[in-house]
Amino acid sequence: MAGRTESLQNITMSGGGAYSLATKGAEDVINAATQIVLEALDSINISENQDLFTFSDMGTADGGTSLKMVGNLINAIQKNNPGISFNIVYADQPKNDFNGLVQTVLGLGHFPSYLESTENVFPLFSANSFYKQILPNNTLDFGFSATAMHWLSGKPCNLSNHVHMVGADGEEYLRFSEHGKKDWETILLHRAHELKQGGQLVLLNFCRDENGKYLGNTTGVNMFTNFADIWQDFLDQGRIRPEEYRNMTLPQYYNTVEEFSAPLKNSESSVYLAGLRLKNIETRITPCPFAEAFKDHQDAQRFAEEYIPTIRSWNESIFFGALDIQRPLKERKKIIHDYYQTYQKQVQESPELHRMDYVHAFIVIEKI
Repeated sequence: MAGRTESLQNITMSGGGAYSLATKGAEDVINAATQIVLEALDSINISENQDLFTFSDMGTADGGTSLKMVGNLINAIQKNNPGISFNIVYADQPKNDFNGLVQTVLGLGHFPSYLESTENVFPLFSANSFYKQILPNNTLDFGFSATAMHWLSGKPCNLSNHVHMVGADGEEYLRFSEHGKKDWETILLHRAHELKQGGQLVLLNFCRDENGKYLGNTTGVNMFTNFADIWQDFLDQGRIRPEEYRNMTLPQYYNTVEEFSAPLKNSESSVYLAGLRLKNIETRITPCPFAEAFKDHQDAQRFAEEYIPTIRSWNESIFFGALDIQRPLKERKKIIHDYYQTYQKQVQESPELHRMDYVHAFIVIEKI
């Protein structure tokens, strides 16, 4: 989910609809935000004679996690405007699995689609990321994104002793922080161009909340520290090389509430001057669905086998891309297989310590 630097990064979610199957928690986040979406929708002035409503889902992956929410939005509008048509614009970076996305949206994949029960709805697919302008100026009624905008437009630097910015410090942390600030402003400025006056944005973004909690760090084992520890063990064992350890740096940044809010509140910022205003921001923790299910079934093996795929779905391509391409493909695949098997064994041995709760900032923005 990046711009011109995408060719330098190996960021891909699991394809063929596997992403949404593995990331039930990401769908839970969107479903929990449906009421926020509908409330933001109520503030848009949709006239009786408006013949087209344009909605975008940015950083959509395979589209499965937002299907129910999009269907609810369409139904809410059509109750009052039965003749209105919809452009539903699905956007993601060029490496996204667009075949899987099309299959999902058309109802040919693993999930039923809103297209089966709606009329005058036209899905469109864009290989532009949110680091570029996706739609023409003043044409977007409602923009949406969930669990995507933590991916940076590029990697600021490799980290010396960790795999994620939550474990960085000193100059390395500052480089990630500055890059995250610029990327957030870039995202917002493009949306300011696209949105109509009165248009709304609902963005559900990973964050570090008021208590210092973030994805996989709410209780028990810190997921990102565990990533780094296992990767370090592989280095100590000679399974990977020092440069491969450093290359495994996730190009992500988790903003705080203050960092998200700053360009939307500062009257001198380019974002504020472009017309965007912060209507509301709040943080929420969505429980890990696999850890919650474990409380009932108490099957440690089942939990481990369900939990690890949700992790792999969004970071396996980064781990694999960190390995030296001069290594034989079979050898690289073996390293990655063993890496996740190591993690899975830890989960199975101590299931009560592992969970990937989602920590999001739910953000509502309006263009005045």
